[in-house]
Amino acid sequence: MFDKFKKEEGGEMVEERTEEDINAEEAVESTVSESPSGIGIGELMGKRAKLEEAIDYVGLMIKNLKDKRTLLEKDIEEESVDIKNLKEKLQKVSEYIEEENRGISELANKRKQVETEADEVGVIINNLRDKLSGVDKIIDDENSRVKKIKESRDSLDA
Repeated sequence: MFDKFKKEEGGEMVEERTEEDINAEEAVESTVSESPSGIGIGELMGKRAKLEEAIDYVGLMIKNLKDKRTLLEKDIEEESVDIKNLKEKLQKVSEYIEEENRGISELANKRKQVETEADEVGVIINNLRDKLSGVDKIIDDENSRVKKIKESRDSLDA
């Protein structure tokens, strides 16, 4: 166990070193004496920091995309509601137009009936006018006869 330690000339115990031990010792000494960036730890830490920044940036991008998608979904839902409302309004307008067309059709039928009745009244008026003209002619004829009779009586009396 203590074979590697040998007595040197001064009576002091010194460790016997192999070439392998010397190389390992130099590597350890150079590592300890150098700064952390000398063996790449600083660079590794820098890369890690950049990766963390990139991950944060990607996370922010994902959040922004989610926010945009949420806004888009909200906008689409609002448009959907607006379109449904417009569709309902247009349906009501269509029903109103159909109702008005029925009303206009009913009015046209009533007007036609009134025109037919007016034509019938016109025919009745013409018939009555003809009859009145006939009565008037009879009265005029009778009046003429009465006048002739009076004139003939007056001419007889004179």
